[in-house]
Order: sequence, then structure tokens, then C-alpha cells
Amino acid sequence: MSLSGRHVIAGIGHTAFGKLPGSDTVSLNVEACRLALADAGIDKSLVDAVFVKVPTSAHEFMFGQKVAEALGIQPRMGGAWDQGGAANITLLSFAIMAIEAGQCEVALVCYADNPRSGNRAVYGRARGDDAAYGWFSTAAGYAMIQRRHMIEHGTRAEDFGAVALACRRHGAGNPLAQLQKPLSMEEYLASPWVVDPLRRDDCALVSDGGGALVVMSARRARELGIRAPVPVLGFGHGQTSWEVALRPGLTSTMAARAAGTAFEMAGLTPADVDVAQIYDCFTVTVLMTLEDYGFCAPGQSGHFVADGAIEHGGRLPVNTSGGLLSETGMPGMQLIIEGVRQMRGQARLQVPDARVCLVTNQGGTMHTHASLLLGQCR
Repeated sequence: MSLSGRHVIAGIGHTAFGKLPGSDTVSLNVEACRLALADAGIDKSLVDAVFVKVPTSAHEFMFGQKVAEALGIQPRMGGAWDQGGAANITLLSFAIMAIEAGQCEVALVCYADNPRSGNRAVYGRARGDDAAYGWFSTAAGYAMIQRRHMIEHGTRAEDFGAVALACRRHGAGNPLAQLQKPLSMEEYLASPWVVDPLRRDDCALVSDGGGALVVMSARRARELGIRAPVPVLGFGHGQTSWEVALRPGLTSTMAARAAGTAFEMAGLTPADVDVAQIYDCFTVTVLMTLEDYGFCAPGQSGHFVADGAIEHGGRLPVNTSGGLLSETGMPGMQLIIEGVRQMRGQARLQVPDARVCLVTNQGGTMHTHASLLLGQCR
């Protein structure tokens, strides 16, 4: 039996984004969950599962139970999961599978972190055995991937810049975005190097913040009178897993497998997607995702994003609230939340009559990937 459309995101909530001194990861999770429950219009007493992404900046033993305790919930099941930025869609799919198996009925999926006001050292350390190659910081591995894409496909700096410009344009008018400043191509090309060929404006923000989802079956949503449930049409996963230096190739990932699973579940193709929220920790991630998902051929993503094609009003609007490059660098949950807003018809930059939204999450240095297809709220 297909899971497509059998489960919904019933509520969404998020905190402010940026630098939030005095807020810890637990309090940010609680705030986001409270807002998501209020959005769904239900009481926390109905929640019997709590799935939490561990904070990137500070892993903590039994963190999922700590969040449940702070929420005042004793769930039937739950806990914390680490898959980097792919964890939010993964936990959403875990919640759906648990509901389908009769293990729970109403789940909270949440994530929060505070590296901007707390400790951002995790982003500057070597990843795995990368120090042996002189690579330090998250940016180092992505710089190698971006350089390889340029070598293999002739991708230009301006192609990466087109991604940065689109996300910054979308975030500029978002009153809740951390960075509300548009970007010109001249400014992008003049921005300082982080790790050649990565410029500052190729890189995601470092942000405090939290986000949460309420997940249940479509049947339960009808019983509870949920105001604006958004159906989950499909999801899928793929894990490259190996460290960058050990991979046989650097210009494609297991994102293609994740996409194939999600589209098959939904009975859709890339041509059916009206709007996309694509994980943009670095600009190269967006270009490679477009290729891996079949929106364009390998090496053709630079042509695909030219002339504003991924900006609002283009053929495939991407990251309509600003993404990790402008709205907030907190990994992935904000993309799901914006996808829900688009399918409800409530987004700030609403895509007219959008019926299908693609959301992608990606973790590590393209180690993990998760795909999500959302349908129009009716």
C-alpha cells in the first residue's frame, strides 16, 4: 500500500533566527513545538511521540528525552537522531512509518541549536580523517567538491553566484530572515574567499533558532478538525557515507536514489514540481541537487539557473524564504516549514497555484540526503 497522501503535516512553528543570547537548545525546541501545536490547534496531551534532531554544535546524551521532559510529555516513543542536515526529513519519515505501524498517533518532530551565540567550533574542526589532507572546517570538503565540479563541467563562478543571488533576493524581503540584504553579481564576485573556490556568499549562515512540525495521519487530521493539513506525497533517502577523499567521484551523490524513491512513492516526476526548497549549505549543493534530481543533465545546472530561473517568477522558484544562505543557517527544518507555507498558499513569496513542493535535506559533506514531496492543502 502506498503511503502517498496518507499522512500530513498538521502544524508548523519556529523561533526567531539569528543571534539569540540566553536561549539554549532545549528552550528553543520547546518554543518551536509550542508554536507548532498552536498552529495545528491541538493540545500537547495528544502527542505520543517526540522525534528530535540532535544539536549540531553540542551533542548530548539522551537529548530527546530531555526535550520531552521540558515539554511535559511522556511519549510512547521518540529520541534523538544524528544524520546532519538530512535528519529533519528523516525524522518526519520515521514519524510517518511509526504512525502507519500503529506505534503512535501524533508526533512532534523538532530541531534547535545555538551555535551563533554559543559554540560554533564544530564548523571549524576537521571532519573525520580530513586533517590528514590539511582540510579543516566544513567548508574545506565543499571547496574540493566545488572545484571538482568546475573542472569536470566547466562550471563558472557566476553559476554559483546565481544561486546566492536568488536566495538572498528571496530573504531580503522576509521580515523574519537573519540576513535581509540583496546581493548583486558584482558584490558576489568581490566577496572574500573562505576556502578557494568558496566565497563568503557561497556559504550558509551560522544561526541560533528552532523549528518544529506536528505529524499525524490524514484520517486523524480529519477527526481533529485540523485547519490546514499538508499531505506528504513521498519521501526517500540516500547515503553517500564515505569521507570526501575516499569517494570514487565528487560531482554526484546518493541524492539521486533519495529522489527516485520519493518521486516513485508520490507517482510524480520532476516536471510536476512547482516550487522547491533545496538544501543550500553551500551554493554547489543546489547545483548538484538539481542535476541529481533530473531537473537538468549533469554539468548543465549552470545553464539551468541562468537568467533568474530559480528566482520567484522563474520556471522553478527555489528557497522562497531565503534558505540557509539568507533566512537561517539552522539545517533543514526551515525548508520544510516554507514548503508547508507554499502548499497552504500562505508564503510571503507565494508561487501561484503551487500544487507540488519538493524539499531536500543534506547532511555532513554530502554524506546523507533526504527528499520530501508535499501536496497542496485542500
